[in-house]
Amino acid sequence: MNTTIQQLTKHVSVRSFEDVPLDQKQKKDLLAAARSGSSSHFVQAYSILEISDTKLRSELAEITNSAPYVKQTGVFYIFLADLYRQATLLEAQGESLAGIQSMESLMVGIVDATIAAQNMVVAAESMNLGICYIGGIRNHLAKVAELLDLPRFTVPVFGLTIGYPIVKNEPKPRLPLENQVAENKYPREQFAAMQDYEQQTATYYAQRGLNPQQTSWSEKNVHFFKEVRRPETGTFLAKQGFLLQ
Repeated sequence: MNTTIQQLTKHVSVRSFEDVPLDQKQKKDLLAAARSGSSSHFVQAYSILEISDTKLRSELAEITNSAPYVKQTGVFYIFLADLYRQATLLEAQGESLAGIQSMESLMVGIVDATIAAQNMVVAAESMNLGICYIGGIRNHLAKVAELLDLPRFTVPVFGLTIGYPIVKNEPKPRLPLENQVAENKYPREQFAAMQDYEQQTATYYAQRGLNPQQTSWSEKNVHFFKEVRRPETGTFLAKQGFLLQ
């Protein structure tokens, strides 16, 4: 296992950062890594907003329910799926926007943004920085779009906070290979046989240093998926110009 893979296997989400901003060289390097990621058909259908305004960051921190580690961190970015540039090109040529409005095009933007962000994460952790993805940016998409003055065909996918960690938990035990990796066809019973992983995750949550809990992977998943979350997302996507088909 080389040093890059070792670094990847040690990944944890950090929720406690020193109140020290990253310098311009660090941010330039992080952005270079993000912008070097793969992109479907080289459309580069994403954008990155650094939230440096204190008031704006505070408002976004409250929306995301992540105030402690969004307000106090080295830098906070928001990654957008972004097809606005392509829409302006098509309109300038008098072409239909149907190809922009499709769910496939939206998926391209989401995938592009995610690849860029993960490139940034790997770069950050190679610099001994910590990171936390902030999916809570989707808690109130319409308000976030208003705060960021987003045009149509743009969607906030997640935030990413990066800084100097104060404390870290141990890495969470990932799904065993036999529950997640197979060849050629989907092995339903094999992938759903979770007994060993249940015990492993229950032990992890009970013994971890920060925020120990009496729970397990399945308990957390049942709790998470037993209700419809962010039901307004579809309405927001339609408002931004995407057709949900």
